Amino acid sequence: MGENKYRICPVENAGVLDISLRKWIHNPQKILAPFVKTGMTVLDFGAGPGFFTLELARLVGESGKVIAADLQDGMLEKIWAKIKNTDLGKIITLHKVGEDKIGLDEKVDFALVFYVLHELPNQGKFLAELKTILKLGAKALIVEPKFHVSRKAFQNSVELMKKLGFEIIETPKIFMSRAVVITTSK
Repeated sequence: MGENKYRICPVENAGVLDISLRKWIHNPQKILAPFVKTGMTVLDFGAGPGFFTLELARLVGESGKVIAADLQDGMLEKIWAKIKNTDLGKIITLHKVGEDKIGLDEKVDFALVFYVLHELPNQGKFLAELKTILKLGAKALIVEPKFHVSRKAFQNSVELMKKLGFEIIETPKIFMSRAVVITTSK
């Protein structure tokens, strides 16, 4: 999870993650609304410039909380620039993750891991820590890009999730992506 050490998208390229055309391809409302409800505490892991973070905040509302977590200070600064002096700034908390640790003490109702899992140097360690952060019965949506992650590599990640005790409850269709919804019901 090191800055530019492991195939992560550098801050200089953040604009491509945040272009308006992307909303047609990966509509945040359409992707997230089935999972996120008012009052939830949500983790946006690998939040980047906040493409999904802002919609998550709208979905959880004033009674909810969104933790926008990223390794790169520059990405968190981009989110802050969007939310400072707005009502969303009261809902979104910025969290810098460590090289190999999410580092959250609080539990969440939902986690979004969008186009990030393949960038992590140790998926097993990340998923094991994610399991400790999710409340019992909470869900996580993990989405990977087809153009970076082969079917076999994604299936290996899913098998790792199962070995760690996650239950696979859904495989939603997301354009040009491989996706799975996991839960901590056990």
